[in-house]
Amino acid sequence: MQINHSMQQHRDNFPALGHKAYFNYGGQGTMPRSALEAINQAYEYVQVHGPFSSRVNSWLQEQSAKTRNAIAQQLNVPIETITLTENVTSGCNIALWGIQWQKNDHILMTDCEHPGVIAAVQEICRRFGVTFSTCPILDTLNSGDPTAVITKHLQPQTRLVVLSHLLWNTGQVLPLQAITQVCHDQGVQVLVDAAQSAGSLPLNLTEIGADYYAFTGHKWFCGPAGVGGLYVRPEVRDSLHPTFIGWRGITMTSGQPTGWKDNGQRFELATSAYPLYTGLTSAIAIHDQWGSPQERYERICQLSAYLWEQLSQREGIKCLKDSPPEAGLVSFTLPGVDHQQFVLSLEEKGFQLRTLADPDCIRACVHYFTTEEEIERLVKQLDKKRFASTSSN
Repeated sequence: MQINHSMQQHRDNFPALGHKAYFNYGGQGTMPRSALEAINQAYEYVQVHGPFSSRVNSWLQEQSAKTRNAIAQQLNVPIETITLTENVTSGCNIALWGIQWQKNDHILMTDCEHPGVIAAVQEICRRFGVTFSTCPILDTLNSGDPTAVITKHLQPQTRLVVLSHLLWNTGQVLPLQAITQVCHDQGVQVLVDAAQSAGSLPLNLTEIGADYYAFTGHKWFCGPAGVGGLYVRPEVRDSLHPTFIGWRGITMTSGQPTGWKDNGQRFELATSAYPLYTGLTSAIAIHDQWGSPQERYERICQLSAYLWEQLSQREGIKCLKDSPPEAGLVSFTLPGVDHQQFVLSLEEKGFQLRTLADPDCIRACVHYFTTEEEIERLVKQLDKKRFASTSSN
């Protein structure tokens, strides 16, 4: 199948696509060339004009503001709600440790959360006498009501629900606005791991209403590793206390700290790799040149449905979802095949995917600039493996 000329021109912005079929955007996105150039130019600017000169410090503040604004526009929120972080885990920890926990408080998580977040919740429980439990969201992948499941598992002592908007292992999109409304009706806050949703789903966090939304720039936004963010709903900002504290988050009078900044910067610390911010800003601009978040999402869904259909038609391949995905993650199994060894063998042939442990599966991610031809070549490799496995039995 021929690649559309304009799409090929767009793909030319991404050096990594020239020699591989990339299906691991949920792990890390492929940076556009303009982002690489922006980072290099920013580092050079800093060195040419002096790393700690007033001119450079002012310029870096301008770049930080541009990055916050680019992110805020993608999320449909005011710029003052955005905290710049390193990654999703940093953002989740800001929210988790900033809440004033009391003994016997309860945290509810789903059974599809990332180990890093689970470990943080476990440590909070150990330190503060808080309890946690999990609810069976995995069971709702193909039938059931996630909102009803979460509602059923809320307890009188529940203060926080921790969940992912787009589940990293199965590709399920949770009805976040409905879940948030149910939680707020019972006085419960909501922390969202947005590792897979930011940059892939069209978002309006003002409407969704979640209290904390932690995301990264290096996955679906295709920015550099080391830049992410946290959205904090304005109504809960003052009740969330900074845990790690630095000069970027405080106000000062006569050189002395006097309080917190009245925006998302209050949770930021100190010196960062600021040139990376320019890379994320540039990556977001490249996506916007192709289309709006809604248009990009629709293309992602078209491609993930095409991959899902190709896989579902073949015996010996089992997709976790029994209907087309609502986003770009397609998880499947090859019964009787060592998933890890197979994915490693695919990498040697120029196909990059990943395996997951729970559930045991292979995950392929498609972005809006993935091509049908890449999908077809991947499916051919899966066919070869199926036929080889059948012949050896």
